[in-house]
Amino acid sequence: MTRGPLSPPSPRFAGRGRTVRAVSLVVVIALAACSAPARAPDSGADQLAPARVARMRAYIRDAWPRLTRTPADLPVAARDDKLPHAPGAPWPVYFPASDDRAAIEAAVARAVPPARLGDIVLRPLPAAITEHGLLYLPRPYVVPGGRFNEMYGWDSYFIVLGLVRDDRRLAADMVANFLYEVRHYGGVLNANRTYYLTRSQPPLLSAMVLALYRSGDQVDVTLLREARDAIVATYEHWTAPPHLIPAVGLSRYFDHGDGPAPEVVAGERDAHGDSHYERVRAYFRAHGGPAELTPQFYKADRAMRESGFDPTGRFGPFGADTLGIAPVCLNTLLYRTELDLAEIEAALHHDADAARWRDRARSRQARVEALLWDDAAGQYFDYDVEHGRRRPYPFATTFWPLWAGLASPAHARAVRDHLAVFERRGGVVTSTTVTGAQWDAPFGWAPLQLFAVDGLRRYGFRDDADRIARAFVSMLVADFERRGTLVEKYDVERRTSDVAGRLAFGYTSNEVGFGWTNGVALELLAGLQRE
Repeated sequence: MTRGPLSPPSPRFAGRGRTVRAVSLVVVIALAACSAPARAPDSGADQLAPARVARMRAYIRDAWPRLTRTPADLPVAARDDKLPHAPGAPWPVYFPASDDRAAIEAAVARAVPPARLGDIVLRPLPAAITEHGLLYLPRPYVVPGGRFNEMYGWDSYFIVLGLVRDDRRLAADMVANFLYEVRHYGGVLNANRTYYLTRSQPPLLSAMVLALYRSGDQVDVTLLREARDAIVATYEHWTAPPHLIPAVGLSRYFDHGDGPAPEVVAGERDAHGDSHYERVRAYFRAHGGPAELTPQFYKADRAMRESGFDPTGRFGPFGADTLGIAPVCLNTLLYRTELDLAEIEAALHHDADAARWRDRARSRQARVEALLWDDAAGQYFDYDVEHGRRRPYPFATTFWPLWAGLASPAHARAVRDHLAVFERRGGVVTSTTVTGAQWDAPFGWAPLQLFAVDGLRRYGFRDDADRIARAFVSMLVADFERRGTLVEKYDVERRTSDVAGRLAFGYTSNEVGFGWTNGVALELLAGLQRE
């Protein structure tokens, strides 16, 4: 495992700024770097005893209503701990100018208890936003939990997978809300807050739609017909400039906004009151880097946040190189979207359109295999377009081409043969580098386990898939019994949700809930039961 701090950034981000607690930050990073060595994975058979699993399963079933926000819950949903707010002031809720104002106002008046209507103020979404707020959605939805009190773009895929098993109607409501976002807010948003209007998240809308479609008792193509245009619109968002990198025919992450992300400035502060950006400046100064963060850095930082992997050292120090990278994750999901659209068009009897989507998928597959596959490492790496080479940063997205069926059999076998790079006692570790960021070692996240397990199983490596699934689920069960909840992130080396002192950047809390952990746990359990 690689251990050590992030490398200093490029000189192009240099500038001047004030001094903050650089010395204490270096101490935090040193503590975070003292990660326990990897040990042989545990089967966790005792933690998977039916009675113990049943207790966690009951918690998940009971958690969905607590995490659900309906139109009647607008006074609760509008609250946002990530931004400052004057005590007693109403929380703004914005609705799209393209929708029926009178109908929305009437629906809100019917849904919200009269005594709570004063807690919110309903406004049409203006061209220029001076006060950030919640974006109205007409249907109920599930939030991740904790500080994340809104509907997220890629969290929701894993939540929908869980709801398909527990509450299919609520899963359908969430998909309908995403179609509403595309039609009225311009795309699938990072989440339904105004400060997220400038970016999306990893594209999983087509996968959500098909998960819901396939879960029905009877074949009904109405959903596919209703969703088709919205899925195409989101695909075009990702495959046209500025997201498209014409030189390689692959896509990148990009945020249309500028400057510091508002939710980060206000909502990611440490015990000393320093924001994430102030800690980044302190780190740069302590390691001979720039003293100030430039507009170009903030643009790249925002793009990293569109990836969902925020923060990580994978895209350069604090995401500084994100704009010049064609990532494995995004282009794998676009391949999956192309195949999903081919399936949808075929179900709608649009055979010529289905063939065109399959052709696009084959072209993308060839580019990914040529540019992102590294034969010596036996892994898929992101591609650095500026320098014309792959970035040798081992990351768990190497399993995503297996999940999507993009990998050739030989490449899938090589990924499996290098499984020890990532496999830990509690599942798959995010990366092999300790940076003090949450999307790096020693942390493991529920979605990454599902991509790895389903990918390995897809290519016939069932024993490996089952072993990883058992390791992660048994860790969830044991940790759930200790703390009584499921949470956002886990240390898969120590098999615990105790991450105190190991995070130096971003927000350092471990949020309770937790939407995608709940959904992935159900999927992994179902996969083990099938096997």
